[in-house]
Amino acid sequence: MTSFPTIASAARDIAAKRISPVELMKDHLARSEKLNPALHAFIRFTPEIALEQAKAAEARQAAGALRGPLDGIPIAHKDIYETAGVTTTGHSRVLEHHVPKADSAVVRRWREAGAVMLGKLATHEFAWGGPSFDLPWPPARNPWNTECFTGGSSSGTGAAVAAGMILGGTGSDTGGSIRGPASLCGIAGIKPSYGLCSRTGVLPLSQSLDTTGPMAWTVEDCALLLDAMTGHDPADPSSANRPRPDLLSSLNGGVKGLRIGVIRHFHEDDCKVSPGMAAGIAHLTSTLAAQGAEIREVKLPPLADFNAAGWLILAADAYAVHEKWMREKYRAYGEFLRE
Repeated sequence: MTSFPTIASAARDIAAKRISPVELMKDHLARSEKLNPALHAFIRFTPEIALEQAKAAEARQAAGALRGPLDGIPIAHKDIYETAGVTTTGHSRVLEHHVPKADSAVVRRWREAGAVMLGKLATHEFAWGGPSFDLPWPPARNPWNTECFTGGSSSGTGAAVAAGMILGGTGSDTGGSIRGPASLCGIAGIKPSYGLCSRTGVLPLSQSLDTTGPMAWTVEDCALLLDAMTGHDPADPSSANRPRPDLLSSLNGGVKGLRIGVIRHFHEDDCKVSPGMAAGIAHLTSTLAAQGAEIREVKLPPLADFNAAGWLILAADAYAVHEKWMREKYRAYGEFLRE
């Protein structure tokens, strides 16, 4: 793989009319279609929608009426985000023919910001557990080494961003499903605070834990994507009814004066990491301190306590969501969830 444009750089080029949104879309769609047989990042492509949206962005570009930094940017959505008129399966045979009538709130917000949807992305089935090999769509592969795992459950988004198929995409995080693939695929991702982004129109796993969030090459790109995701949604009971945060003004402000907690016993005792990982964490904290951040060691109960509580909540919530389907369509689930 080589270097790819970021959302921020592509947005500048679109604003300066150095690149065409239609050509940018066509380049990324062609790359995606070429790489997907090996990576399985996409479940389905939406070329007609992409062309229509890219042409609209190009018309706004010509008129000097761009909607913002996402206008004309090629993106895709994890296949738990409902998309009007486009099959949304949750990467499961259970919903193989489910065609929503409306976009999820986040899909709508990105569309209104001008983002160009190339298609729907692979996930672990219903964003839970691990990959299943007996489903209609194979698990996504890590573009750095197709013999390696992408992490999950936002596997397709991690693979697609890392391979330069898209500039950014949606993920969801219930217990690491944005952070894991971002780490394993070498990109950036953020699990927003609970309630910051709407979950309306997203196939649920755990109402107590689910969050929606962005994945992209850089922290700046994630901020641009997240800025277009936030805002109170009365249709989502978990949505925080408060003013939208300013995510962009302090991007280049540095870390001086920030207080950063380090839960050292998590990685030194509770779940001991490799020497290389430990050295990386130490280097990170010393670098942040050298730039003016205040590093504070934080002590919490053992990591295993949080893990046990989290899995108990997740299992109860997921059973509430899937009980009816499990009784009626048990064999339609993939091997991982059946077991």
